[in-house]
Amino acid sequence: MTSVFTVPEGMTFEQAIALTQSLLAHMEQGTLSAAEVERAIAALVSSEAGARGFFVTYLTDSGTLADNPDTAVLTALRSAPEIVAELLIKNLAMSAAMAVFHRRQQNEATAQESDRVRSRTERLIRLLQLPAVQVKGQSLIHSITAGQGPYQSFLDRWGYDTEQRQVIQQVLQQALA
Repeated sequence: MTSVFTVPEGMTFEQAIALTQSLLAHMEQGTLSAAEVERAIAALVSSEAGARGFFVTYLTDSGTLADNPDTAVLTALRSAPEIVAELLIKNLAMSAAMAVFHRRQQNEATAQESDRVRSRTERLIRLLQLPAVQVKGQSLIHSITAGQGPYQSFLDRWGYDTEQRQVIQQVLQQALA
């Protein structure tokens, strides 16, 4: 049996977003088996561009699929632990920092969207229990506290200020506990 949903090799970030939107629609309609969902997500997260497109779409989706990830989603995400761990840590950090930014702008609705992404990401971290998440999370905390390390360029690139870095550290410590 061939799947109605296929993921091409070498896809771009934009293609991965479109494919994930289609995948989520199929999942909501129940038109894919758990095995097909697992294969599709595993294929998406096997590359950095695919994984980035998957997470940006999955975590921000207005539906509720990401609120309670099923076994197929979790199994697929475990198939690429290094890529997935890196993106979970960065998504957790970015969503926490953006919530601070949006609240400063008195944009509570957008801040709550960032909070939802943070909450979904934190839930995935807890459910997946990937050792690489612990390692990368501790590295990001080190970069925040020491002002140097593997995530310093990430923190600098996004221009996170002291308050945002403190919030990122708190959220990471909570998620990794």
